[in-house]
Amino acid sequence: MLHPLKITSTLADETRFQIYEYMLQQKRFFTVQDIADKFNIHPNVARLHLTKLAEIHLITADFLKSGKGGRPGRIYKVSEQGVDLSFPKREDKYLVKWAIELVQAFGEEGLKKAKKISYKDGYNEMRTRLAKINLPVSFEKKVEILSEAALLVGYIPKIVDTEKGKKVILTIYNCPFRSQITEYSDILCDLHQSYLNGQIDALFEENNFVQFESMIHECDFCKYEINVPNVTF
Repeated sequence: MLHPLKITSTLADETRFQIYEYMLQQKRFFTVQDIADKFNIHPNVARLHLTKLAEIHLITADFLKSGKGGRPGRIYKVSEQGVDLSFPKREDKYLVKWAIELVQAFGEEGLKKAKKISYKDGYNEMRTRLAKINLPVSFEKKVEILSEAALLVGYIPKIVDTEKGKKVILTIYNCPFRSQITEYSDILCDLHQSYLNGQIDALFEENNFVQFESMIHECDFCKYEINVPNVTF
């Protein structure tokens, strides 16, 4: 297991973090030259950043054979598995598994209680963030807070102007429950959505929050639409 300081020090570099965030959103293979062109840096610098990200397993590095002979080039892609920052070693995956199975055993009533708890956690977490900011809080600032709340998870908000107010398209590129989603997809998605719903309600008193894409339905990402009425540019 990698030491947490190794991971945090690697991501502390602003350009390196931007490269990882960009690759996370695109979900495709990149060459060194692709990254160099995108970020306007020398290929040797791009290669260094990619090597550092590969060392902490945030991205994978594979050889690409061109069929023309010579030394094969490398291609890079975001890893399907995240990194564990816990220290010392923890076994949270078992706690998650036990909790989910307990919810499952209690059926509909158990899921209802669990959703209430996850909603409350999301709501309280966001209210705590808001309490640290001077009032009033602008719409743009609230969207910024929403994005910062789960930056490493990969929440990427996009604001759209509508006739009735504003719409926020919230795309989640990296599911925080990926390791358990295959076996417990319905329960986990319900609880995660309840948590997000709590966050949204804490930020916007009036809103309509719906999911229209999901990884468990063979989509590349999870996407949510948040309609906030009576807000204009």
